[in-house]
Amino acid sequence: MTYHPSWRGVTFHDVVPAGVLSARAFLEQCLERIAAREHIVQAFVAIDERGARAAADAASKRRAEGRALSPIDGMPVAIKDLIETANMPTQMGCRAYDGNWPKRDSAMVQALREAGAIILAKAVTTELGMSEPGPTTNPWNTARTPGGSSSGSAAAVAAGFVPVAIGTQVAGSIIRPAAYCGNWALKPTQGGVHRGERQGTSQSTAGPHANSAQDAWLVAREISRRVGGDPGTPGLLGPLSTPDPVRPVRLGVLRTECWPRIDGASQMAFIQYVKSLPAEVVFPEDDPALAALETAVADAMAIGTKITAFENRWAFRNLARDKLSRRMIARLDASAAWVQEDYIAAMELRAAMRAAQAALAPRYDALLALACPGPAPFWNPNAPNADDNPRPTGDPSCNAATSALGCPAVTVPVMAVAGMPVGVQVIGQPHQDAKAMGIARWMHGAAPHLVA
Repeated sequence: MTYHPSWRGVTFHDVVPAGVLSARAFLEQCLERIAAREHIVQAFVAIDERGARAAADAASKRRAEGRALSPIDGMPVAIKDLIETANMPTQMGCRAYDGNWPKRDSAMVQALREAGAIILAKAVTTELGMSEPGPTTNPWNTARTPGGSSSGSAAAVAAGFVPVAIGTQVAGSIIRPAAYCGNWALKPTQGGVHRGERQGTSQSTAGPHANSAQDAWLVAREISRRVGGDPGTPGLLGPLSTPDPVRPVRLGVLRTECWPRIDGASQMAFIQYVKSLPAEVVFPEDDPALAALETAVADAMAIGTKITAFENRWAFRNLARDKLSRRMIARLDASAAWVQEDYIAAMELRAAMRAAQAALAPRYDALLALACPGPAPFWNPNAPNADDNPRPTGDPSCNAATSALGCPAVTVPVMAVAGMPVGVQVIGQPHQDAKAMGIARWMHGAAPHLVA
């Protein structure tokens, strides 16, 4: 299929709450699409159809009686298989966790159930959220990756299996796969959505993939209003309803460290698109303060990788090596060389990045960057030397800066290159998630979507 950014996928907010369909009828349409294409897309590792139908019937009854629990009451949602769910196993894409079923809900899943959402399926993740890919294909071209590590979450939304799926990100695992698949996505301020049991790393975040800004915001906000954010954080801030479009005065462009590796067509499309926006758009060469941030984040991928590997290795050392992939063992072995002093130095560099971004707060309403380094790459796990590919789900370095900064980022589906989605990310200051989403909504309608 050829992607065009005018494509509008399956949404919930303007269908079930508006009375166009009951929650049960909406669910049945999702199940029909799953039956038709899941064997090709392979987005899920588990589906709870029986439980979903019972939950949809209960939501339909509540809505008919005017007792909806929230705006997302009756919304089918998929959960990345790193996150615990009581009704389905949590196996983390890793043979070491085969059969793992804690039979409890993560904080964010508890919140979704309390809001009336239907926990329909567990979405494929790469192994432990790292590099080893699962079987999921890109719905727009099944020879290409959907991205990772939230592979199934991104593909399930793009394929119309669910209107929203929860993903997680340490480097680029929400923003990039959403961009590869033509979705909206919100990576909130660090800690904005309560991660429950998944708080072992200081850069891990959780957030929604969706086919609309409205569905993405409502899900994230309904989670945060019920269980808050991570301990010690205020959680996601902003209105309960989706922020209205906000026209910015001044936007800055951040090329990020992946820029030299991006194909020429995607580079040109991005520059053309941002220059078409009806606002002042500034490039780093025209502002020393913006250039200082670009310099500060130039090694964000390496710095974030070192921090995360040092924090993760204590848990990963407890896993049987014969149950891990070659890629995972290589990452674990590499991290063994780093000592406390390396970790401290990396955290100091991350703090300097955050200070450089904070210095821009009075100067820019938001920053813009590519959300992925061009169209999703082709991926064939059976190709010769496939195991030697260090990035089978694509290059995450377009997103490493915002992960290290701990700030909100929104993927906006506004471009197509070579018939595939290529997203743009709106980057806000920490705790200005609502403003970033408002600017993203404005941007989506402010200039013609670009096809290259």
